[in-house]
Amino acid sequence: MIHNILKDKATKLFVIFSAFFVANALIAECIGGKIFSLEKVFGFSPSHFSLFGQKDLAFNLTCGVLLWPLEFIMTDIVNEYYGPKAVRRISYIAVALIGYAFLMFYLAIHIPPADFWITSGVTSGVPDMPSAFNSIFGQGMWIIFGSLVAFLVSQIVDVTVFHKIKKITGEKKVWLRATGSTLISQLVDSFIVLFIAFKLGKDWSWQLVLAICMVNYGYKFTMAIILTPLIYLVEHRIEKYVGKDKARQMKLAAMGQEDDGFENIPAAG
Repeated sequence: MIHNILKDKATKLFVIFSAFFVANALIAECIGGKIFSLEKVFGFSPSHFSLFGQKDLAFNLTCGVLLWPLEFIMTDIVNEYYGPKAVRRISYIAVALIGYAFLMFYLAIHIPPADFWITSGVTSGVPDMPSAFNSIFGQGMWIIFGSLVAFLVSQIVDVTVFHKIKKITGEKKVWLRATGSTLISQLVDSFIVLFIAFKLGKDWSWQLVLAICMVNYGYKFTMAIILTPLIYLVEHRIEKYVGKDKARQMKLAAMGQEDDGFENIPAAG
C-alpha cells in the first residue's frame, strides 16, 4: 500500500508543495533580519516621502518580503487542488517548525563558544564571532511572536477569501481569486506583524505603524499583481503532470469537501 501512495502523482505534488512551503517560510524568517533599500536595488536614491504624518520614509524592506509573495502563491495553488484543510495543515506544520527552529537558535546562542572560535573571524573582518552569530540568529521575542501570529492568521484569511470568491466564479477567473485573496491576506499579515512586534513590543506610534505597514503592503501588492501569471504557469504544469481529467477531479474535490482535499481522489499512477 505504501508503494501505491508514493507512486500517486497527486500525493507526490502535495509532498513537494508542502516541503517548499515550509522551507520558504523558514528561510523568509531567517533572512528577515536584513533590511534593504528597494530604491537602491533599481539604482535610485531613497524616496524620502511622507505618510500618515511620518516624514522621510523610504522603501526600506526586510529581506523576508522577497519570499512571502511566493508563499501566498503556493497557498493558492494548494487551496485550488487540495482544499482549505490541506492549507491549514501545512500552515500549522510551518508554524511548528519555525518555532522549533527559533528554539534551536536560542539554544545555539546560549551554548558556551570554544575559545578559538571567538576570534576566528578576525581576518575576515569579524572580530567577535559570538556577537555576530547572536545578532543574526537572535531576534526579539515580540518579532518572533508577531511573525508567527501574522503568518497563521493571514493564511486562514487567504483560504477563506479564496474559497468565497471561487464559490462565486466557479472554475473561471483564477486570477481574481488568487490575486484577490493574496491582496487581502498580505494586508492582514503586514499589519499584524507590525502591530505585535512594534506597537505592543516597542510602543511605536500608530502613525508610524500604519506608515510602515502601507510601505510594506505597497511592495507586496505590486508583487502579487506581477506574479499572477505564475499561477497559470504552475497550473499548466500540474495539468501536464497529472493529466487534465485528474487535475479537474482534484479541483472538484478541493471545492466539494472540507477534509483533506485529496483523500478521496482516485490514484493517478
